[in-house]
Amino acid sequence: MRFLAVFVFLISAGALTGLRSSAVTVERPSTLADQRQINVTIYNSNLALIHDRRHIALERGENRIAWRDVSANLDGTSSLLESNTSPGTVSLLEQNFNFDLLRPSALLEKAVGSQVIVIHNHPLAGQPTEERAKLLSTNEGLILQYADRIETSLYDSRIVYTSLPANLRDRPTLVLDLDSASAGSQDLDLSYLTSGLGWHAEYVGQVSANDDRLDLSGKVTLTNTSGTSYQNAHLQLVAGNVNVPPPSPAMLQTIGRVTSRAADSFAQENYFEYHLYTLNRPTTVAENQTKQVGFLTAHAVPIRKTLELRGGASYYRTNTTDLGAKLPISTYVSFDNKGGELGVPLPGGLVRLYKSDSRGTSQFLGADRIDHTPKNETIRLHVGDSFDVTARKKQTNFHIVSESPAVYDTAYEIVIANAKDEAVDVSVIEPIPGEWTVLNENLVHQKSSSSTATWLVHVPAGARTTLNYNVRVKF
Repeated sequence: MRFLAVFVFLISAGALTGLRSSAVTVERPSTLADQRQINVTIYNSNLALIHDRRHIALERGENRIAWRDVSANLDGTSSLLESNTSPGTVSLLEQNFNFDLLRPSALLEKAVGSQVIVIHNHPLAGQPTEERAKLLSTNEGLILQYADRIETSLYDSRIVYTSLPANLRDRPTLVLDLDSASAGSQDLDLSYLTSGLGWHAEYVGQVSANDDRLDLSGKVTLTNTSGTSYQNAHLQLVAGNVNVPPPSPAMLQTIGRVTSRAADSFAQENYFEYHLYTLNRPTTVAENQTKQVGFLTAHAVPIRKTLELRGGASYYRTNTTDLGAKLPISTYVSFDNKGGELGVPLPGGLVRLYKSDSRGTSQFLGADRIDHTPKNETIRLHVGDSFDVTARKKQTNFHIVSESPAVYDTAYEIVIANAKDEAVDVSVIEPIPGEWTVLNENLVHQKSSSSTATWLVHVPAGARTTLNYNVRVKF
């Protein structure tokens, strides 16, 4: 009797467990209609943090929820599920990320080994309109086994499937097996990291007629190739270099329409060792879309334009012939990130400069990239090369003073020509290796660093100025 009682108990427990397991297999979808809020935080490194909050009805015990419309690039190991309604009452038992989407090729591959119906659009006389066949393979084409033959292609026919494979989804879906302490509707927050979302800053500067002021505007460009849209999202951007492991190979980017709303603005705050920018209104970041949102406007920013000729350290230890005629003189525009409407952290990005011509039409001057720039720092842009100011440089003497240690005397002549109608100042910047001493020079240099000598050369309008100097270098 005791053995019989234990046996009956085990059978009953097994039956209950089977019933419970069967209940778990009943999958209930959660769609965007359940969504109450979506938060999107995008980092500079093709990484985003998603908080997807939905109102979902749960049964007491185990539930299986198909959480649809998640990112196709979701990192399943990073996901976290929390209940905002009753914290601690919902726990995750298991999750499965289904990103194999429903498409003709996937449907065909899943049908390998099973029976399909082949419809003949124009059957010959005496032949059936449809036949059943076993799909043997899809490698380099179809192989179909009929009752009386095997064929390797479809001609004027099509395949009809009797059902859809359970593991194919029309949208990326995260299937969650949950345990709920009570029945009822709850607000659940699913957070996860994903690739396929990125942002970068871009700036446009309008240079004044006298080249001394700049009107600067900035916007952020958002790109979404994550496989889903984020409707009315609370958008935040993190500027700074966040350390993450190398991402998985990104999906091919398909860029859709571009929108621009310069009136929108971001609230900025210090965040750990980064800067956090929060858009002041919800916005939709659609799938396969590039969106631009304005975040900065600064007027009449003082700028400095400089002309520079930079040399090389290699030719101070060798006998070198003519170093070049009509060498380009680089043009730089600099300004300080402080005062007025600036003095704010500027995310790294591309800066494009324009200037109006005599007819009032803006013309492109050049562009350069900046790194993340804190307030009170100087921004320096390489705009291009001067057309009217050029240089010719040659070595006029080379003498080996000593073999060990290696000591060289080397002399140079730099002729700077100015075809402008106004005088210019050109900074000649020479990186000099080893221990060095300027033995003689016709213009006074400044030792701008331990390995750099800088001469400021004044060149009158329509004239030339020659710089001569002799340097002793010890290695």
